[in-house]
Amino acid sequence: MRKMLIELTKEESEELHKRLRSHKVPVRDQRRARIILLASEGKTQAQIAGEVNITRCAVGTWCRRFMKSRLAGLAEAKGRGRKSTLAVQAVKTVLDEAVSPPAHLGRFTCRTMAAHAGVSPASVQRLWAANEIKPHLTQTFKLSNDKAFEQKFWDVIGLYLVPPEKALVLCCDEKTQVQALERTQPGLPLGIGHIKTKTHDYYRHGTLTLFAALNYLEGKLITQITEQHRHQEWLAFLKKIHRETPKDLAIHLIADNYGTHKHPEVKTWLAKHPRFHMHFTPTSSSWLNLVERFFRDLTGFLTEGSFSSVKKLADSIMTYLAERNRNPKRYVWKAKGEDILRKIHAAREKLNAVATI
Repeated sequence: MRKMLIELTKEESEELHKRLRSHKVPVRDQRRARIILLASEGKTQAQIAGEVNITRCAVGTWCRRFMKSRLAGLAEAKGRGRKSTLAVQAVKTVLDEAVSPPAHLGRFTCRTMAAHAGVSPASVQRLWAANEIKPHLTQTFKLSNDKAFEQKFWDVIGLYLVPPEKALVLCCDEKTQVQALERTQPGLPLGIGHIKTKTHDYYRHGTLTLFAALNYLEGKLITQITEQHRHQEWLAFLKKIHRETPKDLAIHLIADNYGTHKHPEVKTWLAKHPRFHMHFTPTSSSWLNLVERFFRDLTGFLTEGSFSSVKKLADSIMTYLAERNRNPKRYVWKAKGEDILRKIHAAREKLNAVATI
């Protein structure tokens, strides 16, 4: 039983596990990653071949390639497979002009590009997939212009990565304009052979606002439902937090820069209660506040319902919140601050480069 003695660095192990978990990595690359990880555990070629369902010869090949070239050895060798029969100019058109469609199209599709370049739609799809060109997708973004961005960024990140002792870290925000929407007709429930349905139109019975404070360490929520969204409601919510938390603990509140959070009456109340410490996220950076992650889950729950009144909407939300607090789910911040800032700086450089064109 021959063993391939492979020792992995921390970076190599993380990369191989990442490939194994990813849904975007080709199956062949996942298989190769699994081979190396099993070999690093001391398993024999026969054991690996049995688990991965390939031959011992293939196991030996990939282990030798890894030991010779490390991660680069697991890449597909160039020049493999049937040579392309597409004209060079057609390939150049498909790849280069995909990012600059004519004004009347807006964007190219596989069929319109195929007609434009004189190739088949399948050829266009293969070329775009191989070069990771995705004209059908658009991602939204917003870079903060806050002059004190990094200072506020590290202030918030520090609370996640190194929570202060004898203190509560509460991620706070308001989910405004929560609509009580009643579908015009009852939909069919989910069943075997057919999907759940709902009408595209609805009656709107009003809105409400949900104030929420997410306990970062426990995942529990302090909440309050109101009809309006003013500094008076925010102040009432702060008083509720004060009542429902141990008085011997400091309170660190993470919030955005909405005007109600900085109203003079609110500042006066906070000055009289020194155990409250406000931490404001940079402008246009609500993604730093983990309560937004909870709001996404709540939105998913609400879109499944039909509510004939604001009261029924409020009752449904309170039922959802009560069950969630019985089985709290904690959102853990794992991203490194340095990595985030590196991406932000790179995005800013690209944005500046585009602006100068």
